[in-house]
Amino acid sequence: MVFTTLVLTKYVNFVATLRPGFSRRWAALFLLLLPLLVWASNFAVLEARTRLENGVYLLTAKIDYDLSPAALEALRNGIPLTVSLEMEVWRRREWLWDELIASVQQRFHLEYHALARQYVVINLNNGEQKSFPTRLAATDYLGRIDNFPLLDASLLGPADGCYGRLRATLDIEALPAPLRPLAYLSNEWHLTSEWYTWPFLPAG
Repeated sequence: MVFTTLVLTKYVNFVATLRPGFSRRWAALFLLLLPLLVWASNFAVLEARTRLENGVYLLTAKIDYDLSPAALEALRNGIPLTVSLEMEVWRRREWLWDELIASVQQRFHLEYHALARQYVVINLNNGEQKSFPTRLAATDYLGRIDNFPLLDASLLGPADGCYGRLRATLDIEALPAPLRPLAYLSNEWHLTSEWYTWPFLPAG
């Protein structure tokens, strides 16, 4: 850990000499977010299921977002966190690899507005945004998927042998460029859930 801290401190100083625009604020934030070698925080899909209504499979799911100290500190310093939800529908095949029927991605920004003392969740797919007085309220909202239109039943055909998968990931590539090298090195930034799998139930 001491070695990691020393290396990253030298890296920050080196970048600061090469990039005049690399402010003291960024340098301080870098040092504040020095990674732990092991961190238990992560994301977890707690449940997911689909139901068929009016010819469309609707997804309902619950996700727990356990943010690491580094991610929380960045959020409090005004850096938005981008969460990506990957949703897939597959069909099992006996003799071949399973067939991917559909793949959908939803992306969200989680931001903190210090002046208003509000946490804001922005759906990057449709621009919808909601404000919350606490981070826990914001992540609770972010973690609830209610009747999301996942797939038209006509594209799926018979549901026998079909299943869905869902995963939540913190998008490191969406972080400000000066923070990405540190994020790639730190377990505190590699926040992702396991794939959660559930069966598609035949209609009726």
